[in-house]
Amino acid sequence: MQKIISRIFGIMALFICLCFAVNAFAGDKATKEECVAKCKEAAALVKEIGFDATMAKINDPKGPFVWKDSYVFCIDTESGIILAHLNPKMLGRPMKGLKDVNGKLFFVEFINVAKEKGEGWVDYMWPKPGEKEPSKKSSYVLKVDGHNILMGAGINE
Repeated sequence: MQKIISRIFGIMALFICLCFAVNAFAGDKATKEECVAKCKEAAALVKEIGFDATMAKINDPKGPFVWKDSYVFCIDTESGIILAHLNPKMLGRPMKGLKDVNGKLFFVEFINVAKEKGEGWVDYMWPKPGEKEPSKKSSYVLKVDGHNILMGAGINE
Protein backbone atom coordinates (compact mmCIF):
# COMPACT_ATOMS: atom_id res chain seq x y z
CA MET A 1 0.00 0.00 0.00
CA GLN A 2 2.89 2.34 0.87
CA LYS A 3 4.41 1.80 -2.62
CA ILE A 4 1.09 2.61 -4.31
CA ILE A 5 0.71 5.85 -2.32
CA SER A 6 4.33 6.77 -3.12
CA ARG A 7 3.74 6.18 -6.82
CA ILE A 8 0.53 8.24 -6.77
CA PHE A 9 2.36 11.13 -5.11
CA GLY A 10 5.21 10.74 -7.60
CA ILE A 11 2.82 10.86 -10.54
CA MET A 12 1.03 13.87 -9.03
CA ALA A 13 4.36 15.64 -8.50
CA LEU A 14 5.35 14.92 -12.12
CA PHE A 15 1.98 16.21 -13.35
CA ILE A 16 2.35 19.42 -11.33
CA CYS A 17 5.90 19.94 -12.69
CA LEU A 18 4.66 19.44 -16.25
CA CYS A 19 1.90 21.99 -15.69
CA PHE A 20 4.42 24.55 -14.48
CA ALA A 21 6.75 23.77 -17.39
CA VAL A 22 3.96 24.27 -19.94
CA ASN A 23 3.06 27.61 -18.35
CA ALA A 24 6.72 28.66 -18.33
CA PHE A 25 7.09 27.90 -22.04
CA ALA A 26 3.78 29.63 -22.81
CA GLY A 27 5.31 32.75 -21.28
CA ASP A 28 8.03 32.65 -23.94
CA LYS A 29 5.56 33.81 -26.59
CA ALA A 30 5.25 37.51 -27.25
CA THR A 31 1.85 39.10 -26.80
CA LYS A 32 0.06 41.66 -28.94
CA GLU A 33 0.33 44.16 -26.09
CA GLU A 34 4.11 43.70 -25.96
CA CYS A 35 4.41 44.23 -29.72
CA VAL A 36 2.48 47.51 -29.50
CA ALA A 37 4.52 48.69 -26.51
CA LYS A 38 7.88 47.80 -28.10
CA CYS A 39 6.99 49.56 -31.38
CA LYS A 40 5.89 52.68 -29.50
CA GLU A 41 9.08 52.55 -27.44
CA ALA A 42 11.21 52.31 -30.60
CA ALA A 43 9.29 55.18 -32.24
CA ALA A 44 9.79 57.38 -29.17
CA LEU A 45 13.48 56.52 -29.15
CA VAL A 46 13.90 57.94 -32.67
CA LYS A 47 12.88 61.32 -31.26
CA GLU A 48 14.99 60.94 -28.09
CA ILE A 49 18.32 59.64 -29.38
CA GLY A 50 18.02 59.93 -33.16
CA PHE A 51 17.46 57.62 -36.08
CA ASP A 52 20.91 55.99 -36.33
CA ALA A 53 21.21 55.24 -32.61
CA THR A 54 17.71 53.75 -32.59
CA MET A 55 18.46 51.53 -35.61
CA ALA A 56 21.58 50.26 -33.82
CA LYS A 57 19.48 49.32 -30.77
CA ILE A 58 16.86 47.56 -32.92
CA ASN A 59 19.55 45.64 -34.83
CA ASP A 60 21.24 44.47 -31.61
CA PRO A 61 20.23 40.80 -31.07
CA LYS A 62 20.82 41.27 -27.33
CA GLY A 63 19.15 44.68 -27.17
CA PRO A 64 15.82 45.80 -25.77
CA PHE A 65 13.90 45.22 -29.00
CA VAL A 66 14.42 41.47 -29.15
CA TRP A 67 12.36 39.56 -26.60
CA LYS A 68 10.74 36.16 -26.20
CA ASP A 69 9.96 34.99 -29.75
CA SER A 70 9.64 38.46 -31.29
CA TYR A 71 11.61 41.52 -32.35
CA VAL A 72 11.04 45.04 -33.68
CA PHE A 73 11.83 45.81 -37.31
CA CYS A 74 11.87 49.12 -39.19
CA ILE A 75 10.88 49.78 -42.81
CA ASP A 76 11.20 52.86 -45.00
CA THR A 77 7.60 53.61 -46.03
CA GLU A 78 8.60 55.08 -49.40
CA SER A 79 11.01 52.46 -50.73
CA GLY A 80 9.95 49.43 -48.69
CA ILE A 81 13.59 48.86 -47.69
CA ILE A 82 14.27 47.21 -44.35
CA LEU A 83 16.27 49.61 -42.20
CA ALA A 84 16.44 47.52 -39.01
CA HIS A 85 15.85 43.81 -38.42
CA LEU A 86 17.01 40.99 -36.18
CA ASN A 87 18.40 39.18 -39.24
CA PRO A 88 21.27 41.25 -40.73
CA LYS A 89 20.69 39.59 -44.13
CA MET A 90 17.38 41.46 -44.35
CA LEU A 91 18.95 44.93 -43.97
CA GLY A 92 18.85 47.14 -47.03
CA ARG A 93 16.57 44.82 -48.96
CA PRO A 94 13.57 46.27 -50.81
CA MET A 95 10.60 44.19 -49.70
CA LYS A 96 7.56 45.65 -51.50
CA GLY A 97 7.47 42.75 -53.96
CA LEU A 98 7.73 40.00 -51.33
CA LYS A 99 4.69 37.73 -51.16
CA ASP A 100 3.79 35.15 -48.55
CA VAL A 101 2.86 31.60 -49.59
CA ASN A 102 -0.70 32.76 -50.25
CA GLY A 103 0.42 35.54 -52.61
CA LYS A 104 -0.15 38.36 -50.12
CA LEU A 105 2.11 41.39 -50.56
CA PHE A 106 2.37 41.83 -46.81
CA PHE A 107 5.11 44.46 -46.82
CA VAL A 108 2.93 46.60 -49.08
CA GLU A 109 0.12 46.07 -46.59
CA PHE A 110 2.43 47.06 -43.68
CA ILE A 111 3.17 50.33 -45.48
CA ASN A 112 -0.46 50.97 -46.45
CA VAL A 113 -1.73 50.40 -42.91
CA ALA A 114 0.95 52.67 -41.46
CA LYS A 115 0.35 55.46 -44.00
CA GLU A 116 -3.46 55.28 -44.05
CA LYS A 117 -4.29 54.46 -40.42
CA GLY A 118 -1.08 55.31 -38.56
CA GLU A 119 -1.05 51.88 -36.93
CA GLY A 120 -2.67 48.48 -37.13
CA TRP A 121 -2.30 44.72 -37.50
CA VAL A 122 -1.48 42.68 -40.63
CA ASP A 123 -1.93 38.89 -40.86
CA TYR A 124 0.29 36.81 -43.17
CA MET A 125 2.33 33.62 -43.40
CA TRP A 126 6.04 33.74 -42.47
CA PRO A 127 8.60 31.26 -41.10
CA LYS A 128 9.35 31.52 -37.40
CA PRO A 129 12.99 32.33 -36.58
CA GLY A 130 15.09 29.24 -37.29
CA GLU A 131 12.35 27.50 -39.30
CA LYS A 132 11.79 27.13 -43.04
CA GLU A 133 8.07 26.35 -43.18
CA PRO A 134 5.78 29.40 -42.91
CA SER A 135 3.18 29.66 -40.19
CA LYS A 136 0.49 32.21 -39.39
CA LYS A 137 1.89 35.49 -38.11
CA SER A 138 0.32 38.81 -37.20
CA SER A 139 2.40 41.99 -37.07
CA TYR A 140 1.62 45.35 -35.58
CA VAL A 141 2.92 48.33 -37.56
CA LEU A 142 3.24 51.93 -36.39
CA LYS A 143 4.06 55.00 -38.48
CA VAL A 144 6.76 57.09 -36.83
CA ASP A 145 5.66 60.75 -36.76
CA GLY A 146 7.89 63.11 -38.73
CA HIS A 147 9.68 60.26 -40.55
CA ASN A 148 8.99 58.05 -43.55
CA ILE A 149 9.42 54.92 -41.49
CA LEU A 150 7.33 52.39 -39.62
CA MET A 151 8.13 50.16 -36.70
CA GLY A 152 6.75 46.64 -36.65
CA ALA A 153 6.71 43.60 -34.39
CA GLY A 154 4.79 40.37 -34.69
CA ILE A 155 3.44 37.36 -32.91
CA ASN A 156 3.49 33.79 -34.13
CA GLU A 157 0.09 32.18 -33.95
